[in-house]
Amino acid sequence: MHVRRPDLPALPRRLAAPAPGWAETTDVVVVGSGIAGLTAALHLREAGLHVTVVTKVNIDDGSTRWAQGGIAAVLDPLDSADAHATDTEIAGVGLCDPRAVRTLVEEGPTRLRELIRLGAEFDRNSDGSLMLTREGGHRANRIVHAGGDATGAEVQRALHAAVRRDPWIRLVEHALVLDLLRDRDGRACGVTLHVLGEGSEDGVGAVLARAVVLATGGMGQIFAATTNPAVSTGDGVALAMRAGAAVTDLEFVQFHPTALVVPAGGAQQPLVSEALRGEGAHLVDGDGKRFMVGQHPLAELAPRDVVAKGIHRVLIADGVDRVHLDARHLGGAFLEQRFPTIVASCRAAGIDPVTELIPVTPAAHYASGGVRTDLSGRTSIPGLYACGEVACTGVHGANRLASNSLLEGLVFSRRIADDIARDLPAQSDPAPGDDDRVGWAADPATRPALQRAMTRGAGVLRSAESLAASAAELVRLGTETAAARTASWEAANLLTVASALVAAAYARQETRGCHWREDFPTAGDDWLGHLVSGIAPTGSVQLTWDGGAPSGAAGMDGGAPSGAAGMDGGAPSGAAGMEGSC
Repeated sequence: MHVRRPDLPALPRRLAAPAPGWAETTDVVVVGSGIAGLTAALHLREAGLHVTVVTKVNIDDGSTRWAQGGIAAVLDPLDSADAHATDTEIAGVGLCDPRAVRTLVEEGPTRLRELIRLGAEFDRNSDGSLMLTREGGHRANRIVHAGGDATGAEVQRALHAAVRRDPWIRLVEHALVLDLLRDRDGRACGVTLHVLGEGSEDGVGAVLARAVVLATGGMGQIFAATTNPAVSTGDGVALAMRAGAAVTDLEFVQFHPTALVVPAGGAQQPLVSEALRGEGAHLVDGDGKRFMVGQHPLAELAPRDVVAKGIHRVLIADGVDRVHLDARHLGGAFLEQRFPTIVASCRAAGIDPVTELIPVTPAAHYASGGVRTDLSGRTSIPGLYACGEVACTGVHGANRLASNSLLEGLVFSRRIADDIARDLPAQSDPAPGDDDRVGWAADPATRPALQRAMTRGAGVLRSAESLAASAAELVRLGTETAAARTASWEAANLLTVASALVAAAYARQETRGCHWREDFPTAGDDWLGHLVSGIAPTGSVQLTWDGGAPSGAAGMDGGAPSGAAGMDGGAPSGAAGMEGSC
């Protein structure tokens, strides 16, 4: 059956920007300053390389510091790497790369201990041992936390301090990355970027480097309700697509089941960590009934997609915009000591979780897909690496297991540093620009409409009809252009990743993990593969099907992603004919 794809906007092959007015040279440029970016920078420095870290606003403004959950690692003698791998693969619903998962669970404990040696302080028992807790989808206590529910803030603090201590790590803040620079052989050799200084909008320059590491985080800002900070506009994925890198699994966006419903709304919804459910808090409907009991053996601690779907069923059935989390029975002293951040967020919104129910709703939280990499973080473009949420290493499959994200950043950033240190070529010059790659920038005023369209049609609940409606709105918004500036470049990135997500979500005619199609409510064995996204020379979204290999290293030799040959030869019936434009 041929998939009747909806029309989507023509996407830019590069952003509209002035030619770089300045340039500086380094060994490696790292774009992003969360756990993945800063850890990569520190390991690269250990190898004796000069590093420039480019970050969009300030060093601490990314997603890492907002992480309330912890870091999953096998530290209990009664636990095992096999058990952690099994839990990860169950959550990933058949699409995890077993090699990537094995890498994560086996190398994770060592990487966590390295973080502790850098100065990160995690919660400990009275005997000094690390306190291990459990979160959704885990069948053992293997999560370490800091400050109860402030793990990300502590990790960011420790890494920030370590970076500041090293004079050979140059930090460039208030810098939005624009496009990838490539030499005549197609190898990445730097990036263009805009540095906002003294309120000016004309600070476009270039950082020339022997390797480029993308660690730009997620793309939650394509949705109206998200736990991601305002800077999470998909910049790294959009840059990679414009450069021709393979991007995969974009349809698998995890919606955190329990974001705090705040009275005035906002660009970033406060997170109510599932660690609170791990300690015994219950989800209840308007009648006070625990509706997750009977839906899954783990009830409230089921994988996130299961809980998010359970909540959405209640929202639809009852015609409401929230359910509630009941933590009152845990006691005020325990809540204030174990979850000070959540308690503070609730009270700031006028809710006292000690005596009142906490109103929650699902919100876009984590992108399981991204720029496709092998087990060393290499993308399909030589010299370009990716790690953290911007990357698709194959670890998460169709749904990320709780507390594996910070761990992934630690593990694969080290692997990237090791690979770069082993074989770093000399600096090369950027090739002349292609005259036919017309620069483009979107109207930033379209951002709210894009977010609403994506939430309505491509959020937790999806169908052919809803996705087609989202696509039609994206086409309309894509006609609105604007002068080149930070907000319009961000809007262009949002439109790019939103269009690619809609194309992939429309093509995948099944429900799997955090991709939920109302019109295809079950998972199909024919869909045990990956949709690889790109931008065709015409600007259209191009999809290819990779059904023969997991989403890690297979087919990456020579820069060609597995599945690039096209859609025939084993593609599922819903995917046939997808190669070409959307």
